[in-house]
This record gives sequence, structure tokens and C-alpha cells, in this order.
Amino acid sequence: MDSDAQDGLFDERLVERVEPAGGDVVEAGAGVNKRFKPFDPDAVMLVPPSLDEWLPDNHLARFIADLVAEELDLSRFYDSYAKTKGQPPYDPRLMVRILLYGYCTGVRSSRELERACVDVVAFRWLAAQQAPDFRSIGRFRKRHLSVLGNVFLQALELCRAAGMVSLGRVALDGTKVRANASRRKAMSYARLTEKQKVLAQEVSDLLADAEATDASEDARYGKDKRGDELPAELAEKTSRLAKMAAARKQLEEEAADKARKEAERKARDRGDDDDTVAAKGAEAAAEAAVKPTAQRNFTDPDARIMKTADGSYHYCYTGQAVVDADHQVIVTNELNNTAVDVQQLAPMIENTAETLGQLPSQWTIDAGYCSAGNLEHVRQIEADNDGSTEFFIATGRLKHGEQVQDAPRGRIPNNATAKERMARKLKTKRGKAVYARRKAIIEPVFGQIHTRQGKHVLLRGLEQARQEWNLIAGCHNLLKLFKFRADAQAAAPALA
Repeated sequence: MDSDAQDGLFDERLVERVEPAGGDVVEAGAGVNKRFKPFDPDAVMLVPPSLDEWLPDNHLARFIADLVAEELDLSRFYDSYAKTKGQPPYDPRLMVRILLYGYCTGVRSSRELERACVDVVAFRWLAAQQAPDFRSIGRFRKRHLSVLGNVFLQALELCRAAGMVSLGRVALDGTKVRANASRRKAMSYARLTEKQKVLAQEVSDLLADAEATDASEDARYGKDKRGDELPAELAEKTSRLAKMAAARKQLEEEAADKARKEAERKARDRGDDDDTVAAKGAEAAAEAAVKPTAQRNFTDPDARIMKTADGSYHYCYTGQAVVDADHQVIVTNELNNTAVDVQQLAPMIENTAETLGQLPSQWTIDAGYCSAGNLEHVRQIEADNDGSTEFFIATGRLKHGEQVQDAPRGRIPNNATAKERMARKLKTKRGKAVYARRKAIIEPVFGQIHTRQGKHVLLRGLEQARQEWNLIAGCHNLLKLFKFRADAQAAAPALA
């Protein structure tokens, strides 16, 4: 290479000099002689480009592809295809690759995934230049939703095999997960009852008109239709009336069930026998009344109005998660439509034991799970496990008459309540040190899901939303595994 070409900051042969357009007057100091890199939009490539060269070696898409090819069990996807007739479907490997990558990067809508398979290099590479339409993607997700939810368990096992889960300390918390439901598609019980009566009368009048014109419609419609089809207006009103009836029935059943459980609890507290408890529950259920302000949504009847972190109210579900302290891996999760957390402590402890086959050494849990019953429950678990698992639950405000010393010392009073005992434990030096880590363990997990994946569900209905939350949690763990392996790979040359 000519030595003169190397005297500057870069090789000037790679740039071209731009002269001003003919006749243009250029002021002094303007960039007349500015050099730019060559640009030819109409250049023809003699060799077709390879998408494989467009992705870095450490790209997330390559990690997902290797995971699907070598580590995830896809047998349940393939086993569901028993029929050989019909149009050949897309390979499950292709669909799982783009769904997992989409849920890891926040691209979850079927239509967005279809567009991404055309516009985004990573998706095109994962789809091997195929472009499945949004209907195929939606049908695949709906058909294999439970198997996709099982990805959470497989991802958790991969994280455990990598040494990312020690179960030395975990944190349990809940978060509001937005439902795919509009607040404008809802109605209170009082308005529902009133509107149902009006709509029922309209349907009755329309049916009468339809029956009176059946004969003339038969002749008018000819052979293609029977002539007794419902008019479009009547069909729409009938459908709305059915939805209203179902929503009203659901509200009434929930009110009766709540009244039954409350009456049975009070009867047991009084020491009544089983027959009396059942009778009191049945009597309360029969007399239960729905609050006029109770609402039900028509797009997703299982979603509930809940107050979110920003102080607003939306239709939501509550996502529960137990997170290991080492690498913020979710070890178990749940989704329900109960706004409060206090009822979820016992089920989450049980789910953790079933999923992992053991209980963590330390649990850090916020005040939303604190109740006299829950404190007695965890105290019994500690006793049954000979102290191998220990709970640190914030007690919130103590009731009038309850008190705990600022620096508790000495023996615990025999008459101390379970709440006082737990509050005393959290005020010790050890208790403060353990509980201080709770927020740092679990709060970032919900923040990462909200930022990268979206803390909302697209699918409607509690069961479908629950499986989608499983998939979201599983993809969170896969992202943690991806980072863990990347860091280990980067550290390997340094150690060598």
C-alpha cells in the first residue's frame, strides 16, 4: 500500500470528493471538499447475502435456536399431530423459536410476530426466511398453550443444572398483571339488572316481528337460506342478552360463595359441629346479595378491577412469584384474580415444595401476606422441618396494645402473639439483615419483566392467562440463563 495513503487518519481512496452542484454559489467555509464513504443504492450483489453473517455470535437469537435444537424437549408438540391429511403445518421448532424470542424481547402479538419475521433480521434468521402468517402463529399458540407454559419448568431445570439456584434465600411477592380487557366493556350489577330487563323486552318484540314475517321471508330468500334466520339486529341483541345473563349469574354465584365461606368460618370459630356449619353456610348463601357496584367485564369475565402501582384502576390479574436470591431466577409462580396477597401464602409454599422437591432455607415476605393464620401456618412448617426453613414476614402495623421493644433481648414472653414474635424476630440484627435483601431480590424481577417483556397478558380467561404468565416467567429465566452463560464464556479466556 502506498505510504502516502497511510499518512492521514484513514485511507482516502475509500472516500469520494463531492463537488458543489453546477451553478451553486458556495459561501466561504462551507463543506465544499467534504469526503464521504461510497454509497450506491443500486449496487448488485454477485453472491447472495447470508443472514447468518448478519447476527453476532453472542446474539440472543442464536441462544434461543441452540436451546430449541438441543436442550428443550419438544416431543409434546410433535405428539399432538396425529393426522396426516391436510395442509402441512409449520415445523414446531420454527414456531417455538419465534415465540420464545418474541416473548423474550416483548414482541408477543401474532400480527407483530408476522411483521417481525419479514422486517427484523433476528426473526427472519430464526424463521429460516419463512414468514408464518399471524393466524398460523395464533393457532399454534392456542393449540400448544399448556406445552408452551411448561417451558417454565424446563427453563428452571436448566438454571438449576447451571448452578444458578441455591435456595439459600428466596423472596415471595405479588404484582398486578394487566388483563386484555377494556374498562368500557364492563357493567355494574345494578346497571346490568336494569339493562337486562330493557334488552329482554326488545328481544321479545323483535321475535314477535320475526315470526309475523316468516312466510314472506321464505319466499324472498329462496333456496340458499331457510328464511327463518334471526335478523342481524335480533342476533346481536340476543348475544348481548346471553352475555349479560352469564355475567349476572357469575356475580350472584360469587356473592353466594363468599357469604357461605364467611358464615362457615364464623360457625367453626364458635365451635359448631359440621352439620351446623354446613347449614349456616347454605343459609347465608341463599340470603346473599350482590353489591350494586360489583362489576363484570364482557371481554374477559375472569379479570378483576384492581388498583395498580400508579394509583389507577384497571382490569388485572395478580401474578405471584418466588425468586431465588443468587441470580433472580423465578422458582415458582402463579396467576389468579384475587387482588390481595394474604390468601396466596400457603399455596405458594406448597407449589415451591412440589416444583423443587424441597423448601428454601430462608423466606423473605412482605406485609401483604401477614395474618394470624399465616403466621401460625409458617410456624408449624418451621417446626415440622426442624428449623431447616425459616420465614421472615413483615408484620406491618401492630394493633393497639401490641408492642415490641426496639432492641429485643432476653426470652420471648410466653403470652406473646404470633405477630409479636415475628415482629420481634425482624427487629433483631439478624432479622434486619435478612429482610433488608427482600426488595433487591424480587422487585427487580418484576421491573425487568415490565420493561423487556411487558407485564400484561394478551390471552383472555384465567386459565389461558395463567399459562401465558408461565411462559413469561419461563422466558425471564431463559434471559437470566443467557446472561449467565455469556458471562461465563467471557470469563473463560481470562481464567485460561
